[in-house]
Order: sequence, then structure tokens, then C-alpha cells
Amino acid sequence: MSAPGALAGATDWCTHPADLDVVRIGGTKNPAVDRIVELAPDLVVANEEENREPDLTALREAGLEVLVTEVRDLPQAFTELARVLAACGVPGRPAWLAQAEAAWAALPAPGQRVRAVVPIWRRPWMALGRDTFAGDVLARLGVDNVYATHTERYPRIALGELPDVDLVVLPDEPYRFAPDDGPESFTAPCALVSGRHLTWYGPSLAEAPLALGAALREAASRS
Repeated sequence: MSAPGALAGATDWCTHPADLDVVRIGGTKNPAVDRIVELAPDLVVANEEENREPDLTALREAGLEVLVTEVRDLPQAFTELARVLAACGVPGRPAWLAQAEAAWAALPAPGQRVRAVVPIWRRPWMALGRDTFAGDVLARLGVDNVYATHTERYPRIALGELPDVDLVVLPDEPYRFAPDDGPESFTAPCALVSGRHLTWYGPSLAEAPLALGAALREAASRS
């Protein structure tokens, strides 16, 4: 970790680092506000997409400082990560952040681009729409989201009305798409990818270009 010992609590869904042993405070949509207040942290880190404003207001009214990140693309991810680290008192830029920036800066220009749909849920089917971090990540790897100009950020989609695509990108979160749960619904080749590499912004960004690129190339080769 960049600031060992600094973490007072984490959501029930936080899984990294693997040895994380802190008080659990519920989920991002249903945090235990009273428990967070009892912990009396110096700072609460939240996200404008993941957390609900009423919960953040309650924390502020209890006297806690709340830092809310906004991440819609890769440059924003690096900027917000640096802001959070600085707010947590981390001196300088940690090695993993420099490695992540270098990994993405070193990407070659994409060759032939592919059109893709990126489901994130089923029952009902939902997909990435406009203005998303994951969509920006894929675009930098040569994958154009066919719903990138949709009016909604996470539209519901009807499989029978899908536009023609070259590829379907199926992450393993928030819905855990797997070889036998998702690909059978599409005629285009499917790339099963790590949701951590596609949607998380943190140390995983350093390995994301290589991991995602390999999965996308393998799937595209089947077209």
C-alpha cells in the first residue's frame, strides 16, 4: 500500500490488497453511516458515481471531511488518484502510479479499430453508454463502444435490436460474465475480460493495458 496503516475502514466489496483487515462499513450504495462516524476518520473518500449524495451529506453533517472523486476517463483517473494520495498524506508519487502512467503512455497507436458492445448486466441487459471510464479505456485499445453516444451512461439494451458489432466485451464485474453465462447470447466473438482491469483505477492500471489487450486480440482473432 502507498500509505500503510492509514486505512480505518473499507466497504464490504473492497478486496485489495488481499490481506486487507479493517472495519467493514457496508456497500457503496448502503454504507453504515453511524459506523463510519464512530470510526472518526480524518477523511472519507467517495466517488460521485458509486456513492449517494444523502449518505455523503450525512457524513458531512456529522463533521467528517469527504473527498468525492469523479473519474470519466483515464487522464481523470490519474489526476484523481494523485489528489487522493496527497489528501492521505502520501509523499511524492508512488512507484505503481508512475508505472501505470508509463504503461498507458507507451501504448502503440491502435491498428484496425473494432466496434463493440459492452454489457455490464443481464436480467435486464445493460451496457456501457456515454462518458464512462471503461469506455475510454477500451477506446485507447482500439475498441469503439457502439453506445458511446447514447443519452444514458448505462442504457438497458434489447438483444434483438443490437447494431452490428465486431466484438462483445464481457467483464466479470459488476455482473460475473463467464464462458457459459453471456457468450451464448451473442453471435459476435466475445472477449471475457477482468472487470478489475477494465473498471478499476488504482495499481491495477499498470497491468491493465497488457491484460486487456491480450484478451481483446484473442477474441478478435476469432471473428
